[in-house]
Amino acid sequence: MAKGKINVAVENIFPLIKRFLYSDHEIFLRELISNATDATLKLKHLSSIGEFKGNLDDVKIEIKIDKKGKKIHIIDEGLGMTKEEVKKYINDIAFSSADEFLEKYKDEKNDSGIIGHFGLGFYSAFMVGREVEIHTKSYKENEDAAHWICDGSPEYTLKKSKKKERGTEIIIHVDEDSLEFLEDQKIRELLLKYNKFMPIPIKFGTKEIADPKHKPKTTKDKEGKETTENQKMITVDDIINNPNPAWTKQPSDLKDEDYNEFYHELYPMQFEEPLFHIHLNVDYPFNLTGILYFPKLTTNIDIQKDKIQLYQNQVFVTDNVEGIVPEFLQMLRGVIDSPDIPLNVSRSYLQADGAVKKIASYITKKVGDKLNSLYKNDREEFEKKWNDIKIVIEYGMLSEPKFFEKAQKFALYPTVNDKYFTFEELKEKTTAAQTDKDGNLVVLYATNVDEQHSFILEAESKGYEVMLLDSPIVSHLIQKLESENEKIKFARVDADSIDKLIQKEENQISKLSDDDQGKLKVFIEEIVPKEKYTVQLEALDSNSNPFIITQPEFMRRMKEMQQTGGGGMMGMGNFPEMYNLVVNTNNDLMQKILKAKVKRSEYINQALDLARLSQNLLQGKELTDFIKRSYELMN
Repeated sequence: MAKGKINVAVENIFPLIKRFLYSDHEIFLRELISNATDATLKLKHLSSIGEFKGNLDDVKIEIKIDKKGKKIHIIDEGLGMTKEEVKKYINDIAFSSADEFLEKYKDEKNDSGIIGHFGLGFYSAFMVGREVEIHTKSYKENEDAAHWICDGSPEYTLKKSKKKERGTEIIIHVDEDSLEFLEDQKIRELLLKYNKFMPIPIKFGTKEIADPKHKPKTTKDKEGKETTENQKMITVDDIINNPNPAWTKQPSDLKDEDYNEFYHELYPMQFEEPLFHIHLNVDYPFNLTGILYFPKLTTNIDIQKDKIQLYQNQVFVTDNVEGIVPEFLQMLRGVIDSPDIPLNVSRSYLQADGAVKKIASYITKKVGDKLNSLYKNDREEFEKKWNDIKIVIEYGMLSEPKFFEKAQKFALYPTVNDKYFTFEELKEKTTAAQTDKDGNLVVLYATNVDEQHSFILEAESKGYEVMLLDSPIVSHLIQKLESENEKIKFARVDADSIDKLIQKEENQISKLSDDDQGKLKVFIEEIVPKEKYTVQLEALDSNSNPFIITQPEFMRRMKEMQQTGGGGMMGMGNFPEMYNLVVNTNNDLMQKILKAKVKRSEYINQALDLARLSQNLLQGKELTDFIKRSYELMN
């Protein structure tokens, strides 16, 4: 038996590990299972090149809990270590940078990246253990098994072990402040969180299943009544992980049902099928595999984030993929696995690392290529899915210049009548009819078909196409499209009278003289609230409504952009609720208003309220007054 001292400059390295990582001390299990997996995979590699001849058919990692003895056992069947290797890897190398560790983190309260940064994975066992033992036997022939014991001080004991089987067993004597880790449910929860897709089977207890060799017999009694004997049950290892998840396989080996099955394995509570998937697989200039899924998306961007799981060699790292996945794709779901990303990933690391930026660019390109392929191969099916995926594509067009260029080929612009155009098709379809006197192509759009119905009908009566652009970021998107395309303007269909939105050379002539128009404006402005409405007299078609309420495109768009953030609108204060009241001087009601003595105010209020009603601006007492006045006018 040998006693010794770990090569560390100060006595308090273990308390420091525990204190620094206390808020994240559950990661000890992840770290130890990762080590066990590495030892097993390395042995498999040695076997593949003929340097190990033993049997590896049913190799696994086993987790045992001894609640009475207050111990956790992590057992692998991997390389194992000789006594000399224990001295080298456990006592020396792991703490070669202990001084740097202490200097760097002596003033910090918490950093869950410390363990990974300093190669201290094994010593994470001391976050929950008052004492840790190692029983290990090397795969090498004629080497004695070794038994290492340490109580959390730099002192250790190293002696022979009675272990007969190849591999390593780590025994953690759980500290009083970490007894929660002796609960089966807690360990199972951690295994499913961090190790659900580890490449080596992980056994955690046993379970009963139906014996596949036993087929229950059915017999009949004298009366012909059937009786079936009980199914024979057998006890098997409870393997809690899937060592061969879909993303580790070749796309050619998978069918759509395999991808969908894996989707539900990732998200057991998600009952809808994904719309489609994208299989990621690259080995240069970085290593990355994974599968991304497009689910049906709502317009609420924030609640859909943090659904993509990040893995390093099949070990779960985080579901906060900020910095690795471009922001607009964080609404997707799925898995990304890259050995080039450290287990203990930090935001500052991601922001500075060049490889991570290349990963983000690759993912953006891959998604763009897949969307373009879906569009080209089956446009009809792509159109059916558009409303469920458009928020991602529009967000990407706004935030990623390279994606904006790629999206020009497949981004769609639906009309209120369910026709779909690309931007080039839209320009071709509307240029002849919707170019104004100044040579600008005016793209008309609605955001709500029901609320803007009368305006849509007015536009369609002139042969104009009206787009349906109803996502929450539409104001930002059209601003972007206008800045990228000269001589193209977007106008919401209720932003002004249709003749003003697309102004041609010819102007309507007013039926009213200038004198009558002056009187009319005075009458109306006496009644209409000045703080909310600017009165505009216009000569429109006589069949058009007498009063039309519009909100100037610029003001409304700036207000919407402020509400959704970005566009330089933050901090500008609230935009007032201001509207234009367009008065159609060619409507016959204007003659009545001019001639009326008693009912002039009723006519004006009634026409104003009808216009407000068409814009959902009439509520409460004003709506009640309108209904009452309508009955009075009928009588």
